Amino acid sequence: MLPATCAGCRERRPGLRHGVCPACVEALDALRPRSVRPTPAPPGLPPCVALGPYAGPLREALLAYKEHGRHGLARPLGALLAEVVAAAVGVARPVALVPVPDTAAAARSRYGDHLDRLARHCAARLNRGGWAAQVHRPLRALPRPDSVNLDSTGRAAAAEAAFQPRSAAPGWPRAAAAAPVVVLLDDIVTTGATLAAATRVLTATGWAPSVAAVLAATEKRHQS
Repeated sequence: MLPATCAGCRERRPGLRHGVCPACVEALDALRPRSVRPTPAPPGLPPCVALGPYAGPLREALLAYKEHGRHGLARPLGALLAEVVAAAVGVARPVALVPVPDTAAAARSRYGDHLDRLARHCAARLNRGGWAAQVHRPLRALPRPDSVNLDSTGRAAAAEAAFQPRSAAPGWPRAAAAAPVVVLLDDIVTTGATLAAATRVLTATGWAPSVAAVLAATEKRHQS
């Protein structure tokens, strides 16, 4: 039983739980979902709720999951995302979870759509808690440059033509007593351009999100 590297602090520690050491588990458990809003917010951005800032163990765990192949982190991160959804919606009710899709190139490089995995674990956690949650995929991602290398202007330009509706995406069942709350899911919000662009396409096809739930929100650094 050799120590393994913790995804949250990158230290080699024993006693990891889903790839995270007890100290980082405690730090993640201490985070509480809160409303966030980029400044300036792009037009069409829905209300956003994030688990915490893009820093510390949360940032490191997301990087380990997305960029370093630690796919086992999908379960704990999905459970954390479920907490954000519950806080954003408020009371247990039917929810439609719509993950922002990866481009085909990103999905290939990550051996699958990373947010789709998170969404499935998020839905499972919500359903175990008495919610009626389903994952829907009405969006298709079009090729676009990696947002990591773009400034805010470049992100907005890339996001503008980033999505299109799937031709086979179903609408709401007409027999349903009430349409579920549409919750747009992403891992990180920076400028909000991606979430706003996805919201515009979804709204035009009858899937208007009531709120966006994300794991982390970047914080602007003020230069002195």
